[in-house]
Amino acid sequence: MKRIAVITGASSGLGREYAHAIQNCLTLDEIWLIARRRPQLEETASDLSVRAVVLSMDITKEEDLDQLKKKLEQEEPDIICLINAAGMGKIDSIASLSREDTVRMIDLNCRGLAEVTSICLPYLCKGAWVLQIASITGFQPMPYLSVYAATKAFVQSYSKALHHELKDSGIHVTCVCPYWIKDTEFIGLAAEKLSDYRFMPLSLKRQDVVRKSLADVRVNRLLSTPGLISSSERYLSRLLPDRLIMAVLDRFRKI
Repeated sequence: MKRIAVITGASSGLGREYAHAIQNCLTLDEIWLIARRRPQLEETASDLSVRAVVLSMDITKEEDLDQLKKKLEQEEPDIICLINAAGMGKIDSIASLSREDTVRMIDLNCRGLAEVTSICLPYLCKGAWVLQIASITGFQPMPYLSVYAATKAFVQSYSKALHHELKDSGIHVTCVCPYWIKDTEFIGLAAEKLSDYRFMPLSLKRQDVVRKSLADVRVNRLLSTPGLISSSERYLSRLLPDRLIMAVLDRFRKI
């Protein structure tokens, strides 16, 4: 039986970093790389020592999801690792967000992640790893990141339930909740208008996020919070009311 990993959002950022990392810590026959941008996917594939299968797909489109489902049905592989790293965000007020951006965030960050998970679930074998990429923003409402934060709260809730449902199957599920990652495209793409979000202190590097989350999924931790800010926010959000956290965040944003 062919042993594979499936990574969405593999054309850049965390998805690409995970592709490079897992080839060194898992025994795999293939890594299936999923994203819309074929040239960037092929660039990721060219750097891997494990055979890469490039799947240029948009996981918000039913026809592309059907294509993934059919490919799995035809090949019947063992999925050793599923990493849902595809996602997008926009930083702006709710009133200024376009309808297209709002729908795209919900479709990609929530529905796309859940559908890919559902499609892959029958092929996950005992001992498999599932990493769902959420965000620190999912711990509380976030002004000017409202829709994005809400989608990541969905990812957290969904992943916690999946972790519980699979606890007796030997499949590890970890939800990854990082703070700002400075060496990805996200901040530049998300903060087109609000330049005060382009730099945040103590930002993470994607290599550190990947290293910490792979260590956490190995021991089946429910949440992975890389770095001091992520871990602090995880616990503070349980203690402080949302309105206070939002006021502090808004004040901090204007510094």
